[in-house]
Amino acid sequence: MVTAESLSGIATFVAVARSASFTEAGELLGISKSAVGKAIARMEERLGVKLFYRTTRRLSLTTDGQAYYAVCAAALDEIGEAESNLGTRLAEPAGRLRVDMPAAFGRRVVLPVLLDIAERYPALELTLTFTDRVIDLIEEGVDLAIRFGPIEDSSDIIARKLTSHRWVICATPGYLARFGTPRRLDDVAAHRCIVGHRRGQPLSWHVDEDGAATRFMPPATYQIGDADAMVEATLAGFGLCQMPEALFRRHIEDGHLAVVLEECTRHRIDVHAVWPRAVHLRPKVRHVVDRLIELGQAGRLDSDFG
Repeated sequence: MVTAESLSGIATFVAVARSASFTEAGELLGISKSAVGKAIARMEERLGVKLFYRTTRRLSLTTDGQAYYAVCAAALDEIGEAESNLGTRLAEPAGRLRVDMPAAFGRRVVLPVLLDIAERYPALELTLTFTDRVIDLIEEGVDLAIRFGPIEDSSDIIARKLTSHRWVICATPGYLARFGTPRRLDDVAAHRCIVGHRRGQPLSWHVDEDGAATRFMPPATYQIGDADAMVEATLAGFGLCQMPEALFRRHIEDGHLAVVLEECTRHRIDVHAVWPRAVHLRPKVRHVVDRLIELGQAGRLDSDFG
């Protein structure tokens, strides 16, 4: 039989599992570290199993704890969603919202949206980071992230597709006049290329071969870990570069860049909003996600707003 005490214990258990810390869970729940520890101890005694491995530095779930967490977290999420549907849609976003996004795409496409929301809701405070690496949202304390590409299934995060982008390969007319225009992917081997750089490795390109999406590793002549710097290097005539079309569109339209190998870059890459799975989706996160989805469906996240 589920009692009021066991329901309270479930919320405490999920908070501890997500934060891996009695102290952080207590701060989140507004109770002391000691109260959290006693609640977990009572739960383990009631269930007759050990839920956490405890060390001096960190907590981690046991096998039984992982199985129990999956069920409890899903149940609390359903309750939170039901409550959200009842009332919080009417609540205005407030408090600090921490958002992480790809550097160039975030600055040019997402930032104007966030600033517009912040202007409408003065009680909303923003902490914005621009990184081209995939971060751990929970460890970094991020409420919402924008990510390109497929999202792996996880019990810790929720993802919603916002839009999709075609990734194009571009170079300056001057570079193409000097080195020639590639007609096939094989031709790229004779070219200088500007590629992303992450975790000590150059990043491959998104291409189509025989009608299927795949990855292609061009010559990594210039390896750059910042998307804005990649765009600048491309505009300076250093070589071929692949980026989301939104980041190149203005330069293509004014003639500073030319698209090549169009038949090899016809598929689109999804853009997602990603946030930590929580007991209750706060109005500030919900409002921003809903606005981004609305703009994505209207095609407003396909453009460079700068």
